[in-house]
Amino acid sequence: MLNKKLRYLSHLAIIGLALLPVSQAFAADEEEEDKEWREVALQLPEAPKAENLLNFYKSPSQSFAIDTKSLTVAADGTIRYSLVATSSGGAKNISYEGLRCQTYEVKLYAFGRPDGTWSRSRRNQWDTITNTGANKQHATLFSEYFCEGKTIAGKASVLLDKLRGKRTSYY
Repeated sequence: MLNKKLRYLSHLAIIGLALLPVSQAFAADEEEEDKEWREVALQLPEAPKAENLLNFYKSPSQSFAIDTKSLTVAADGTIRYSLVATSSGGAKNISYEGLRCQTYEVKLYAFGRPDGTWSRSRRNQWDTITNTGANKQHATLFSEYFCEGKTIAGKASVLLDKLRGKRTSYY
């Protein structure tokens, strides 16, 4: 009887030790979630050039393109890019933006000027992406190109391939 109890207790100890890495992994995940997110310093890219623009969305009144040379995945988990919006009348608006898959948010960092320089945005906050009205460009970037749920869909080269219509194989 004593031997059975000792064997039973030793089995419980072995199971407990086997589960220890799993419990530590859960604790690490909780710590990761509890860490305060910090945005990395902003580095403005060169002004977009027409030959580097890649169209990805068209509304009834505007078409939207990404400057392929500006697209980066930053160390803080943001996707940063220059966006060029062209109205049906030909007017262009250029912006440098960031998108966060984890929180479904977008941030405007700067506006492009006609001389190729940037004017930093006075608004320094992240906004929830909207998927209503004519301006669905951010929701389109989120759902079709940049994010898989709350996760970035890959490094910058993969995101560019998705924008170009190439499918990535996961073999």
